[in-house]
Amino acid sequence: MKFLSRKWVKVMRNKLLFLTKYSLNKKIKTKWFVIANIAILVLTVALINGDRIVSFFGGDFSSTTEVFVLDNTDTSYDLLVNEMAKNKEQLGFMLDYSISKSTKLEAEITKELEGTKGVAIILEADEDNYLKAKIITDNNHDQLLQQVIITAINNTKTSMALSLSNISLTELSRIYNPVNIEYINLDKKNGKDYDSIMSIAMPILILPFYFLVIFVVQMIGLEITEEKTTKGMEIIISNVSPKTHFFSKIIAANIFVFLQGFLLILYSLSGLLVRKVLGAVYGGSTIGNLNISINEFWEIMVTNGIAERLIYVIPLTLLLFILTFLAYSLIAGILASITVNIEDYQQILGPIMIVLVASFYLAMMSAMFEGSIFIISASYFPFISALLAPVLLLMGQISVIDICFAILLLLITNYLLLSQGLKVYRVGILNYSTDKVWSRALKVFKARDSL
Repeated sequence: MKFLSRKWVKVMRNKLLFLTKYSLNKKIKTKWFVIANIAILVLTVALINGDRIVSFFGGDFSSTTEVFVLDNTDTSYDLLVNEMAKNKEQLGFMLDYSISKSTKLEAEITKELEGTKGVAIILEADEDNYLKAKIITDNNHDQLLQQVIITAINNTKTSMALSLSNISLTELSRIYNPVNIEYINLDKKNGKDYDSIMSIAMPILILPFYFLVIFVVQMIGLEITEEKTTKGMEIIISNVSPKTHFFSKIIAANIFVFLQGFLLILYSLSGLLVRKVLGAVYGGSTIGNLNISINEFWEIMVTNGIAERLIYVIPLTLLLFILTFLAYSLIAGILASITVNIEDYQQILGPIMIVLVASFYLAMMSAMFEGSIFIISASYFPFISALLAPVLLLMGQISVIDICFAILLLLITNYLLLSQGLKVYRVGILNYSTDKVWSRALKVFKARDSL
């Protein structure tokens, strides 16, 4: 009897491996998989190096805007330069210009500016208002620089007015020197460039997982629905148990998604490597428009205490991802067994997509609602926790205990889905009722203990 039992287990294992391998090969050993991944690789590298590609075709991300000043007052140029320098120091990489004094006529300057990014400032004395100015540019896109120029001109006028009031240059310097403010932030997570770091880290953490979950849900559902639609399910179930068939779909889909996720990581590293190589050749290996190099990016993460959190954030996040993929896979397989065509599956998939989209937006907006009880409570909820909890943990809004509680809830959810879902799967997999999909789902659920 034991020999027969072992032999049956071996046969079932072999059937499970065969179905899993067959399902996986249908996804991987296709021209579509190769072409799609080549396209994803090219697109990923292109996105990471987008500014360089645009620059190659004529775009300009790195050139300095030239500002020419025609000073007809003979006293305003130095004041204007000082005022603009203060703004440049405050705005940093967002403002890149060079300023110089011009001796050319206004008509000559205007002609030279045509078709360029340059800006000309004409300063004239005004008896009633001390100073009047004219800004000439053929570029309407650099609104930040134009606002800085207008602010600097107004401050220059004020400086001129004070200087004409017999106030000494030393006193003027003391009046206009910025206050020396020492900024001490006891909360490391809100230190320098924290918002910039999170604006980069959050999409990197959230978007790939979001799309991979959609991918696994669609893949499992469409494959099961296709087998039911073509009546191939009857042949399969006559040779293997519904449990073996169910597990083969779940295992194959998750292996495929983890493989695709690993490839996405490789593609991203390839894009960063290309960017680093291009930076070594052409200079300026920075991350997007932030003008922060990869080394500087890491230093900022260390300074703000983000890097030390990665030691426990990464493994906990991976565990959450795996358990959440399993949860979505289980519910996708259970719901697909109830449907009889693609339209049914897309309809019954609606609530899952609503939960997934809600979790995506909650994660993206979590930084705006720091300390919100609702956001923290939502991070415990299975199906949402994988997107929301790692972000909150990275920002220091929840603790390791909180994320461990979320993992425990996910384990309980997966157990319930597995134990109850298999019963539903056995009943629903050969159900071809013409009832409305939600009525059919209710009937199948009620009859889950009948087999």
